[in-house]
Parts: sequence; C-alpha cells; structure tokens
Amino acid sequence: MPPVPSDEDFLDRTADRLAALPGVHAVTLGGSRAQGTERPDSDWDLALYYRGSFDPGDLRALGWEGEVCGIGDWGGGVFNGGAWLTVEGRRVDIHYRDLAAAEHEMAEAEAGRFRVEALMFHLVGIPTYLIVAELAVNRVLRGDTPRPRTYPPALRASAPPHWTGVADATLAYTRAGHAPRGALAQVAVAATCAAHAVTAARGEWVTNEKGLLQRAGLGGIDELITRLTATPDTLVQGVTEAEDMLARAVAEARPA
Repeated sequence: MPPVPSDEDFLDRTADRLAALPGVHAVTLGGSRAQGTERPDSDWDLALYYRGSFDPGDLRALGWEGEVCGIGDWGGGVFNGGAWLTVEGRRVDIHYRDLAAAEHEMAEAEAGRFRVEALMFHLVGIPTYLIVAELAVNRVLRGDTPRPRTYPPALRASAPPHWTGVADATLAYTRAGHAPRGALAQVAVAATCAAHAVTAARGEWVTNEKGLLQRAGLGGIDELITRLTATPDTLVQGVTEAEDMLARAVAEARPA
C-alpha cells in the first residue's frame, strides 16, 4: 500500500496543477487551514484568481471527482462560482475569483463602500468586502494577489452602522410581528448582523459566518433562544433580552 502523501505535498501538487490552468494568475489557501484553526477532517478551501476570463471546463478536464460549476452559477456576484471536488482522497472546495472585481471591491472598501449580496449558506448574505477579507488573510500558494495593508478606517466607520441598523429593524419587526405569534427565528438574523457590526468595529476581517457569533461575544443568543417557551409574552421578553445583548456587544466593540 503506497504511503499517504503529507498535507504539504498534496497542497504543492494541487496548487501546481491549478496554477497551470489557462487564465489563472494566482492560487490561494483560505478557510480554517489558512488560519490554523482546522480539524483533521476540515475541507481544503482554494481560490483561483483570474483576470479577464476563466473557463471552468479547464478545471473539469483535470479529471477530479466532483461538481464543477460555471462562472456566475453561485449568484453572479463577487462570490461567482466554484467547485466541490475530491482530490487525492481530500475534500477540496474551489472558489473562482475575478481579480478585477477583487481590486474594485478593495478600492470600495478603502472608501467605506460595500453592498450585501445574497449567497447560500450565509444567513444574512455576504458583504462585498468579504473578498477583500480573503485577500488579507488567505495564504498565497502560487502567483501574487493584491493585499490590504490594514482594515480600512472608512469601512470600520461605515459598516457597523449599516449592520446595527439592520439588526435593530429586524428586532423591532420581530417584537411587533413575529413574537406575538409565537415566532422568534428572526433573532438569529439580527444576531448575525450584530456580529458583523462587532467585527467591523474591531477592524477584524470576516470570511464566513462559521463561529461568527462566538467570535463577536454573542454565543449566548443560542442559549437565549433555546430556553424560551413559545408564548407571546415570553418571546417578547426574549426580544428585549436579545436587544440588550446585541447593544452591549456592539458598544464594547466601538473604538475608545
């Protein structure tokens, strides 16, 4: 039985094959494996940076098992497609990244501007500065990518009010329209928005929602929701507790 290749050997071979694809300018490692928080069974998150165009058919032609999506198949926004593959027995997620789009969003973030785009598996969507966050924290394996020097002060000023505004409005609507009918699910939406506000106020890059509530000091939201009984009075009180919890977290994150 042949020896199992080491993670670094696997990564080197995979990065070489991806970097050789037509149009690819850089390959980066992201996710938990780039940040040193991976588990033994964690996926490998790789991004292909291209300029102008990239043909997913070239990726498919490598013959790796799995699903290769087209450009734009994941909504057509900044997170514009990718693949779920098995390479040498390892689960590998590939993300397509348009360098021109990344450079544009980096300039927008420097000016404090961003949009929020819907994306599957992201409860409140993704801010377009997510791909700037990737440039800041991902490990470059091949080629070169632009890299933000710091978390932009203008973004640190503009993002928290946006996210807290959505969180506050969501909780107000939950109090008036959902809690009296025995529903409280929207609190999770508000908490996630507040977590984005907290991390932006701290100047911390976020690349996905995994562990975001805990990172923002809002893990108690889960406990709050699970202990409530589905009666209107109790749920309205739960909204009040959630408002207090989110407000404290955001206030503590603001620069002194």
